[in-house]
Amino acid sequence: MGTVPLTGLRILKGVDVLKSYRFNTQQACHCFCSVCGVYTHHIRRIDPSQCAYNVGCLDGVDPADLGMVPVSDGRNHPLDKK
Repeated sequence: MGTVPLTGLRILKGVDVLKSYRFNTQQACHCFCSVCGVYTHHIRRIDPSQCAYNVGCLDGVDPADLGMVPVSDGRNHPLDKK
């Protein structure tokens, strides 16, 4: 995932087939392609002025060329209370 300010996200094609969902706190908005199911991007729960995007959805970018990148397990969110 990459991150940009929400104003920095520009979807060039396929916006007509994007679907979104929200869960739990309803703060993050997760988007995916309704045709193939790939997860494309989301408005971040931790900072709604930011958008995280799936680097694999970018034309001309091979995620394998990026080297080691930080990952999240998807279960342990920094805003969740233990």
